[in-house]
Amino acid sequence: MDKVILAIDRKAEIQSVLKNKRIGLITNPTGMNSRYESTIDVFKDELNLKALYSPEHGVRGDIQAGEKVSSYVDKRSGVPVFSLYGESKRPSKEMLADIDVMVIDIQDAGSRFYTYIYTMAYCMMGCKEQGKEFVVLDRPNPINGIEVEGGLIEEGFTSFIGLYPIPQRYGLTIGELAMLFNEEFGINCHLTVIPMDGWRREMYFEDTDLPWIMPSPNMPTLNTALVYNGTCIFEGTNISEGRGTTKPFEIVGAPWIDAHELSRKMNLENLPGVKFRPVYFTPTFSKHKDVMCGGVELIINDKESFKPVLTGVTLLEKIKSSDEEKFCFLEAYSKSGRPMIDYNTGSSLIRKGILTPLECYRRWLEETKHFKAIKEKYHIY
Repeated sequence: MDKVILAIDRKAEIQSVLKNKRIGLITNPTGMNSRYESTIDVFKDELNLKALYSPEHGVRGDIQAGEKVSSYVDKRSGVPVFSLYGESKRPSKEMLADIDVMVIDIQDAGSRFYTYIYTMAYCMMGCKEQGKEFVVLDRPNPINGIEVEGGLIEEGFTSFIGLYPIPQRYGLTIGELAMLFNEEFGINCHLTVIPMDGWRREMYFEDTDLPWIMPSPNMPTLNTALVYNGTCIFEGTNISEGRGTTKPFEIVGAPWIDAHELSRKMNLENLPGVKFRPVYFTPTFSKHKDVMCGGVELIINDKESFKPVLTGVTLLEKIKSSDEEKFCFLEAYSKSGRPMIDYNTGSSLIRKGILTPLECYRRWLEETKHFKAIKEKYHIY
């Protein structure tokens, strides 16, 4: 197994870029070096750390999905923390006043749905406006840097789980993605990416010899990251995506679902790299809290051939068609917003029944090819 050296461990490169500069840091518990030291603590001891910026879940990872983050002082470091997941998702002039450069060191999940990459994009915009530098300490794409799957977001359907027209699985590291955002979508900030050493595009996280630190409370394992691009679609429905269980996104179900029948139907599809087993589970929070649900667990038996987005839309189609009366898409949170499923899928085609989920997937195949050609311009590795 090859050893991957993260950007945070490349001290000479970090010093050459950040020495004698006032630093603002966007991070969370995944920001950690090879000695299991927090990037916050390393920067506090070795550089001029002036401010912290909190994405969803907080800089110490103690906030559940969707909960607002408040600004506060980090008790361990004594450094002020500005929230980027509360009233504002974009840093203000005041938030950036005391820094020269903003740095991000966060483990991404390789998914369009993950909010950290849009926190990064908004911060890049803020740095451009205020004349600050932006630096990415690169980390692996945990589900490899080759595979691309899913469709692009249509105009009018952007959100904080899809700010730009990129597919669900985009096959770039967070540093490469920053470069793509900067060039393709006109941010044009002063961007520096400090790369890793030893990472190859075909690697899954388990190939890196690095410890898996949960990027968020509902991303406990590498398998979660693998299935997430497929089953996250259920966030826009009244079907549980497994939140409130020990296997979020790996199990899907609802109180009225016949687990054995759904498992049988899904296995008949012979989807690549995955099998389904019937499960019964009772979520401790989120949808169907304290209610027994029937459903399926996704068992990945070949991650190389597994197609998470295809799997997700197939599962959605089977569940939806099995009981049209009990299944529903969730309504919009507010009058000004769209239903969550529209943001998940990047259009209203599935919700309005214009296309079935599988028909939509077939339409996405051309969009996938188009994006794959664009992304190769930003490969560092």
